[in-house]
Amino acid sequence: MTDIRVPQDAAAEDEPPLAFPEDGRDAAEASTAADDAGAGPAAGWGWFRWAWRQLTSMRTALVLLFLLALGSVPGSILPQQGQDPAAVQNYFNSHPALAPWLNHLGLFNTFAAPWFAAIYLLLFASLVGCVVPRTFRLVGPRRGRIWSTPPPRAPRNLGRLPHSASYAVPLPPAQAVAAAAAILRGKRFRLRHPAGDEAGGWVSAEKGYLREAGNLLFHLALLGVLVSVAIGGLFGYKADKLIVEGQTFSDTLTALDEFHPGRLVTGSDLAPFQLTLTQFSASYYTSGESRGQPSSFDARVRYSSSPGATARPYDIRINQPLNVDSVKVYLIGHGYAPEFTVTDATGKVVYDEAKPFIPANTGTFLSDGVVKVLDAAPEQLGFIGVFVPTGVTVGGTLDSAFPAPYNPAVSLLGYAGDLGMNSGVAQSVYQLDTSAMTKITSRPFLLQPGQSFTLPGGRGKITFTGYRQWVSLAVTYDPGQVPALICGMLALAGLLLSFLVRRRRVFVRAVPAAGDGERSVVTVGGLARTDASGGFEDEFTDLVAQLKAAHEDPTLPSSEQGNSGERPLGESGA
Repeated sequence: MTDIRVPQDAAAEDEPPLAFPEDGRDAAEASTAADDAGAGPAAGWGWFRWAWRQLTSMRTALVLLFLLALGSVPGSILPQQGQDPAAVQNYFNSHPALAPWLNHLGLFNTFAAPWFAAIYLLLFASLVGCVVPRTFRLVGPRRGRIWSTPPPRAPRNLGRLPHSASYAVPLPPAQAVAAAAAILRGKRFRLRHPAGDEAGGWVSAEKGYLREAGNLLFHLALLGVLVSVAIGGLFGYKADKLIVEGQTFSDTLTALDEFHPGRLVTGSDLAPFQLTLTQFSASYYTSGESRGQPSSFDARVRYSSSPGATARPYDIRINQPLNVDSVKVYLIGHGYAPEFTVTDATGKVVYDEAKPFIPANTGTFLSDGVVKVLDAAPEQLGFIGVFVPTGVTVGGTLDSAFPAPYNPAVSLLGYAGDLGMNSGVAQSVYQLDTSAMTKITSRPFLLQPGQSFTLPGGRGKITFTGYRQWVSLAVTYDPGQVPALICGMLALAGLLLSFLVRRRRVFVRAVPAAGDGERSVVTVGGLARTDASGGFEDEFTDLVAQLKAAHEDPTLPSSEQGNSGERPLGESGA
C-alpha cells in the first residue's frame, strides 16, 4: 500500500507525517520495522518476527492468492478422482506415460492435495495476521481507536500539498480560521484545532473514515469465506443415486451409488431420510430452432425425514431441490430404463425388471445398456442393447429422431456363457464381459413394447414389456454454504463501501497580511488517499469557493455556509 505524504522539502522537521492510518503500521510498529530492517533478523524470536512480517505482507498475500488460483486450474481441466473416477481411469488408459506423473503430483485430486492445502492455509494465516491486528486498531482500546483519532496538525507549508489555494481576506487570522471551521463542520468533517501550547491560526479536517471500515469488512468477510469452505470440506459430503420410477432408497452408505465424504464424515453421519420416485416427466420443444431441447423436468417423489415419519410429496425440478434435514437433493440427470422379462430353457422367469440405459446422445436420448441374467439355465445370458425413444431407420441403422418416447424400440444382441460375476473382479453394471461367452444371435434383433424374441438353441425367450424413466439425484450436505453466501454478500458490501468513500484531509492556515493585522492570507491545502476518478479535485475547488465566499461575507450564517454545497453521495465524516 502507498503512503501519501508531504514532500520532504515542504514540511518542517517538527511537522507530523500525513499518511493515512490504513496506509501502513502505526508509529511504534513502523519504528520496530525500521530497526528490524536495519539490523536484519536476529536469533530466536527475531527470526520468527521477521518470517511473520513477511507472511503477513501484502506482497505475500497477493502471491499466495495467485498460486491458489493457479493451483485450481488442474482441478478444472483434469478429471478428478472424487468426482468422476471412471474418467480418471480413462485418462490413465489414454496417457499411460503422463498420467502416473500427474497422479504423483496429486493433480487428479487437486483440492485434497497436500500442496493445495498448504497454499490455502498459508493464505488464511496471511489474511489473519494482516486483518485481525487492523481490526483491533479500528475497534479495540489498544493505542486508541481510529474512530476517535483526530486529524494531524496542519503542515507549515500548505502550498506544497497536491491541492492548494491562497487568497486574502478582510478578517483577522482567528476569525478567518473560525469561519473555515464552521464550513468544514457543516460538511461533517472531523476537526482539530491547535492545543494550548501550539501556535494558532490553523484547523485540520478529515473525512471518509468509513473507507477503512469497508476495507476491513471486505477482508474479514474473505476470511469468513475461507472458513466456510473449510467447514464444508470437513463436515460436508456429496453422493449420487440413480433411481427408477417406483423404486425407493434410503440415505445410507450401501444404498448410494457414489459417496464422497468430507474429512471428518463417516457413514453414520448421513441424514436418515427415505425417498421414493413416483413419477418423472419431461417436456421438449417440438418446433423451431430449439426443437428437441428440454423445456421442463419434474420428478415427483414422496419422502420421509426419518424412519417411521409421515411421507410427504414433493416435486424436484431443476434449481428447485428437495431440502430435508439440512440435506439438499438435486435433479441432475434422467434417462430411460427398458423393462425386460426373460424366461430360460426350463420355462422359468429368471429376469423381470427395468434396466437403466445410459444416454449416448443427449440430444435424442439414444441410450446404451446391458442386461445380465445370472439365474438362467443351462447357461447364463447377457444382452447388449440400444434403446431409442423415437425409433427411425437411417441407412439401415436404428436411430432416434426425438428425445420423447413417441416410438420406443430396443435393439439387442444376445450372448450365452459365463458372465464372470463370480471371478472376484469388479464389473460395471453398464458393461458386459463377453470373454467367456458365445454370441447366440448373428445380428441384433429389434423389439417394440410387448414383443418377444425366442432365443436360438432352446435357451428361452426375452420380452420387451415397456419402459420406465430414471433420474440421477445428487445428495449434498454443505454446512458452509449459507455462511459462505453471507460472507460473500458482506465482502461485496465492504468492497462497495471502500470504493464509494474516499479518505481525504483538508487544512486551513491563516496568517496576518503584511502591514495590516486586520487582514489575513488564508491558505487551503488538501490531499486524498486515492483520487483516480478526479472527484476530490472538484470537491476541493468547490470547498475553496465556499470558504472564500464565507470569508468575504462574514455575516452569512455558519449553518448556511456549511450546507451551501452539495454533499457527495456515500461520503460522511465517519
